[in-house]
Amino acid sequence: MTSPKIPVTMTEVVITSPGGPEVLQPRSAPTPVPGDGELLVRVRAAGVNRPDVLQRKGLYPMPPGAAPTPGLEIAGEVAAMGAAVTGFAIGDPVFGLTNGGGYAEYCLLPAGQALPLPGNLTMLQAAAIPETLWTVWANLFQMGRVKPGEAVLVHGGTSGIGSTALMLAREFGLRAISTDSSPEKSAAALRFGAEQSINYRDQDFAREVLAWTHGRGVDAIVDIVGAKYLERNIACLAKDGRLIFIGFLGGSVAREVDLFAIIQKRAILTGSTMRSRTAEEKAAIADDLREKVLPALAAGRCLPEVNAVFALEEAAEAHRLMESGRHIGKIVLRVGD
Repeated sequence: MTSPKIPVTMTEVVITSPGGPEVLQPRSAPTPVPGDGELLVRVRAAGVNRPDVLQRKGLYPMPPGAAPTPGLEIAGEVAAMGAAVTGFAIGDPVFGLTNGGGYAEYCLLPAGQALPLPGNLTMLQAAAIPETLWTVWANLFQMGRVKPGEAVLVHGGTSGIGSTALMLAREFGLRAISTDSSPEKSAAALRFGAEQSINYRDQDFAREVLAWTHGRGVDAIVDIVGAKYLERNIACLAKDGRLIFIGFLGGSVAREVDLFAIIQKRAILTGSTMRSRTAEEKAAIADDLREKVLPALAAGRCLPEVNAVFALEEAAEAHRLMESGRHIGKIVLRVGD
């Protein structure tokens, strides 16, 4: 089923070669055609995420079949549908997790990875949700098996991942503490749901976490830093704690690990990337989110803080801001009028 107003060509932003933000260039390209189980979405907004930056640098290999155009989360209207799609109609406002291609006027979105857009959300807000929501839910709630009342340490509490983790922690009855780099970011982390924010530039976060938990340690850690924090992360885990790796801003190779500390605490070290998951796995996460998180979004809770908005053609500037680390919350591209 297709809308009669779909153009033959569209504007997209591509990576001309691995490199800096300047390699992101707009170009004209054929408008994609949805296959079985796919929606063609007229994109109104696209989120900018750290994996987009890594892809631009040539450091984030795409899985087979993924679109080479960056952009993993979008919001817009259904413009066309492939065969075997149910639950959606032409013109429906949706948001969801793409397999790439979000930096464009039109994007293919697997129907299993699409959610209906609540009426209280703008397109800009909705586009800032999927990548971090899918990632945090899968890692912290499904793999990390957190329960109400447990304590969670969130590194980078004002990043996209961090802010989402803090808001979901508050929504589902967890206690949260975060690490942040400035008084401004600490204030934002408290707003997102942290009970306490640790300025990692002048405080030892492991010591502060142990003080906050009266020596017990935290039940789970959401870590976007990696090797640089490994020893201290293990030190502030509680017995049976889960250390969940989502990023490696501080390196992915740890030279020395105290295995005795891990087994003494019965610690679980885990983590995953979203892009490597199968369509079935992503759809299963979407089903969980539709039931457990979408009602909170519709009620005005767990909404992202959009820090900056750029036009699609200004994707390079959006990446520069992302890499500067100055932003709080999410960066979004506005597509079209």
